[in-house]
Amino acid sequence: MLLGVDVGGTFTDAVVAAGGRLVTAKAPSTPHDQSEGVLAAVAAALERAGASEREVRAFAHGTTVATNALLEGTGARTALVATEGFEDVVELGRQARADLYRLCAAHPAPLVPRERRVGAAERMGPDGPLRELGAAELAAAVAAVAATEPEAVAVCLLHAYRHPQHEQALGRALAEHLPGVHVSLSHEAVGTFREFERAATTEIDAALSPLLGAYLRRLVERAAEAGLPEPAVMQSSGGLASAAHAGAHAALTVLSGPAGGAAGAAWAAQAAGEPDALCFDMGGTSCDVCVILGGAVREAAGREVGGRPVALPMLDIHTVGAGGGSIGWRDPGGALRAGPRSAGARPGPACYGHGGTEPTVTDANLLLGLLAPGAALGGEIELDHEAAAAAIGALAASLDLRPLECAEGIRRVATAEMVRALRVMTVERGVDPRELALLAFGGAGGLHAADIAEELGMTRILCPRTSGVLAALGLVVSERRRDAQRSVLLSGEALSGEALEREGGALAERARAQLGSADAEVRVTAELRYRGQAFELAVEAATDAGALREAFHAAHEEAYGFCDPEGEVELVTLRATATEPGPDVDAGAAGAVGAGARRSTRTATFGGEEHETAVLTGEPAPGTAIAGPALVELPEATLAVPPGWAGEVLASGTIRLERS
Repeated sequence: MLLGVDVGGTFTDAVVAAGGRLVTAKAPSTPHDQSEGVLAAVAAALERAGASEREVRAFAHGTTVATNALLEGTGARTALVATEGFEDVVELGRQARADLYRLCAAHPAPLVPRERRVGAAERMGPDGPLRELGAAELAAAVAAVAATEPEAVAVCLLHAYRHPQHEQALGRALAEHLPGVHVSLSHEAVGTFREFERAATTEIDAALSPLLGAYLRRLVERAAEAGLPEPAVMQSSGGLASAAHAGAHAALTVLSGPAGGAAGAAWAAQAAGEPDALCFDMGGTSCDVCVILGGAVREAAGREVGGRPVALPMLDIHTVGAGGGSIGWRDPGGALRAGPRSAGARPGPACYGHGGTEPTVTDANLLLGLLAPGAALGGEIELDHEAAAAAIGALAASLDLRPLECAEGIRRVATAEMVRALRVMTVERGVDPRELALLAFGGAGGLHAADIAEELGMTRILCPRTSGVLAALGLVVSERRRDAQRSVLLSGEALSGEALEREGGALAERARAQLGSADAEVRVTAELRYRGQAFELAVEAATDAGALREAFHAAHEEAYGFCDPEGEVELVTLRATATEPGPDVDAGAAGAVGAGARRSTRTATFGGEEHETAVLTGEPAPGTAIAGPALVELPEATLAVPPGWAGEVLASGTIRLERS
């Protein structure tokens, strides 16, 4: 029996895979202590499965503790140790404006203020120390750090990615003199060059690790008390790590929740026979977008999260503030807006009955008949139509609109925000969305899928039976993974087969050792550029230097439309990824629970027009035909099928629609 639990902004989702079937459940998230919502969701799922905690063999968890702390700037009290003269590297950044045409816009403030930055009297050069970090200099740096009374320390010295000995000495001294204080060393946390990105990532790792570590220790204890195994934690890269490893390196988990959804989407797309898909996960608070090509989620070597660079491998996911809880409002110019502010889990949308009074996307969908009045969400929430009507009515009056017009407007504005995010991940990167299937998931994804597909010119929609909890399912099927990366900066004769084999082999062994498996499968990626370029392209590494150069030329041609076969190629960074495959969950199990759905009708509004609409409540059996206008009320999500769309339920339980 396998268990996956994903924490969202509004609901915590659980999936149990056992005996050839999938059992799902939801519980309201508990922001004050996520572990409460986790265990409530687990209890609900196991009760539905008729099983006990002792039967669970593996437990995987996606958490937003690190994400929320990063976005809110609520990390631990952190000090930064940098090479003397470079203490302000994070604040200086790249000297680029936050917004080109808004001079008042600013980058987020560094997590470590100026008074807690310490300079170490040392300096590294390409061939080793130019200024040794002696005993006196080491003691002075440690004393200066201790004077700041930190809860965590980030250490980022110049060129430590190549020569880490001074960072290692500081790490040992800080551990000895400041027991109980978390220490993050840049060569361990990041391992690549570019001082700003490396320092900013190490600062994030140090500031978030005490919070995440404390949460995971609490969750491990509560899981043990309940008879559950120790949870593995989803990393931003899409692989699972032990709770101890994740707690010690929180920067690895800043996209933990969305990564679970991407992994589940890749599994569902493969099971549906659509290895190329554009995926969007619309939950209660946000919408996460990713692209699956050839059955794999596109990856990135690093990206910004909350305006801060994170120079670590992660799935290429783009997030916008458009979810079921996004609040509709009137801007100063009199225009209707939706989000990014969200009603969250408490009080939530007005229709949740928890005291919310502001109109949200969920309230709009309820008023339009796309959600059923009195329907239960998360096992505890019954949708209140009157409360939704009152909230929408107040906003409609301020805009001089009828309530149904206002509700339709909120839907359209939210859809436009999601379409913009989907264009960022496709059109702006040279991918034609019309060639892909649109895979919609999350509690609210299916309600907006057809509108989004129409906007993007897409003709196929996939909605998994487990779409409302697909991120939790992704945790169940995910692989275990460790990444090791290092900037090597090789070019000319130094870029040889011998060097590739030596550096790649060392990284592969390091990744296997971190994973704890000598037999783990390892893939090595090389990041290369032409001499004089500022950034790199990633290709699969080879042990033959000539073949590696040819692979880079081809990648450059594909990305930019040209290549320079005579240009000098530089190998900048090597990355080794060690993986162990996740459990084999039968795709057919997705349709095996309670196959069959009750049929009824009700009036629903599509595109501003009311229609008598067929409603299927439950889990339609494989082969069931569906034609719009229709609503499919799955256990944790609803799929809206407008007129002009039709399809059927596949053997995996996924609903596949096509535009007629």
